[in-house]
Amino acid sequence: MRDFRAELEQRRQDGLYRTRRVVDTPQQPDMVVDGQGMLSFCSNDYLGLANHPEAVAAARNALGDTGLGGGASHLICGHHRAHHELETALARFAGYEEAMFFSTGYMANMGVISALAGRGDTIFSDRLNHASLIDGCILSRARVRRYPHSDVSALAAMLVETDGHKLVVTDGVFSMDGDVAPLPELVALCREHDALLVVDDAHGFGCLGPQGRGSVAHFGLSPEDVPVVIGTLGKGVGTSGAFVASSALMVDYLVQKARTYIYTTAMPPAVARATSTSLRLVEQGDDRRAHLGRLVARFRREARAMGYTLMPSETPIQPILLGDAWSAMALSRELEARGIWVTAIRPPTVPEGECRLRVTFSAAHTEAHLDRLLGALSDCRQLLSGSAA
Repeated sequence: MRDFRAELEQRRQDGLYRTRRVVDTPQQPDMVVDGQGMLSFCSNDYLGLANHPEAVAAARNALGDTGLGGGASHLICGHHRAHHELETALARFAGYEEAMFFSTGYMANMGVISALAGRGDTIFSDRLNHASLIDGCILSRARVRRYPHSDVSALAAMLVETDGHKLVVTDGVFSMDGDVAPLPELVALCREHDALLVVDDAHGFGCLGPQGRGSVAHFGLSPEDVPVVIGTLGKGVGTSGAFVASSALMVDYLVQKARTYIYTTAMPPAVARATSTSLRLVEQGDDRRAHLGRLVARFRREARAMGYTLMPSETPIQPILLGDAWSAMALSRELEARGIWVTAIRPPTVPEGECRLRVTFSAAHTEAHLDRLLGALSDCRQLLSGSAA
């Protein structure tokens, strides 16, 4: 029998053991974690909507009309009008003909990728794509070719030598590096080589583009350029679930083929109702996005002046590159001792030698919050002596 205890002990020795922290507050900058007050810089609640009073009230008010549970899958009796109205709102907001609502981003990516490619097809996947995209590629049973991160020339060479149905899959904003995919170049390549482009915009939706419409809008691209876009709702939108937006034909196809949609219970309708409210707040959130941009710019300027190594990101995801797992954990612990919560990111989430603290900003953060983070980082700077910084 496999020695599970030994595997766990090896993870501890390698600095890769993970633990869950118990939170006693809503998602917001000031949190209670394992009974201690913390200022959080590790949430994906980029616009500060996860505890917005209007969204909370929408969920509470919906419970009387919708009940709590989804009851069944969307194709049995679980497709509530609240889901249907949210899908209509998401399609309009993203600028596509139709949208469909999934339980999670992980389920959306696995369902969409495995439905759009299969045996005999080829999927081209950016090497830094999220785990859910990678698992969707594996589930599809298609041939998978991973191209170097955002390397358009390498992808072009792969596409030239491949026949048959081709799918190019990329994150819009890469979750651990915070950089944006070269979507215009990918669009041109896919047109040239008759490949279907799928963009997972989990970390761009709500933050990038006019009214927060995401990476596709950020580059001024259209549904004809990017036929399939996937977005999660538990990040910039602040609720839960995910969606895929595409043509009416493609959504109809996915309703028939996406197993993670067909064979799972629908999300609680009250969540859909709250998400419709949050989506309106996203659309009206230019002030939030502008404030977020100012926080990010100031952080980058002052953290780099301290000597920290940052990655080339202008998004709310601001990794501090440290190298080895123990250095990342040490800085995370020292920040926590000063009341700042930033988690260490280690393999296999990131490659060996690229461990980091993934600092994430929210529009709910204030300049005073940023003052505290920068002050703590200044206090901890000596921990990086001799490291990659």
